[in-house]
Amino acid sequence: MDTVTSMVGEKPVVIFSKSTCCLSHSVTSLIRSFGANPIVYELDKITNGSQIESELLQMGCKPSVPAVFIGQQFRGGSKKIMSLHVRNQLVPMLKDAGAIWI
Repeated sequence: MDTVTSMVGEKPVVIFSKSTCCLSHSVTSLIRSFGANPIVYELDKITNGSQIESELLQMGCKPSVPAVFIGQQFRGGSKKIMSLHVRNQLVPMLKDAGAIWI
């Protein structure tokens, strides 16, 4: 879990994704639509992607992607992020993390 923790670091929004995952793309697009600029790690494109995926699974990310971290905390996958959006909780969370200012 050290690798994931260091990658999330002090960044407002980090998304662990796979280039072939349409749900990852949708979640990333949703977050960008509010003006946030998430750091996106495509696990199938980086060298230690399988190690990171294993760490995400150990952290309870099931399925492993998309895994969205806002304010250095794991907030969930696509269902949870969409649920936060529908309940009008996603934008305040992005604001609190310093990812957006409006």
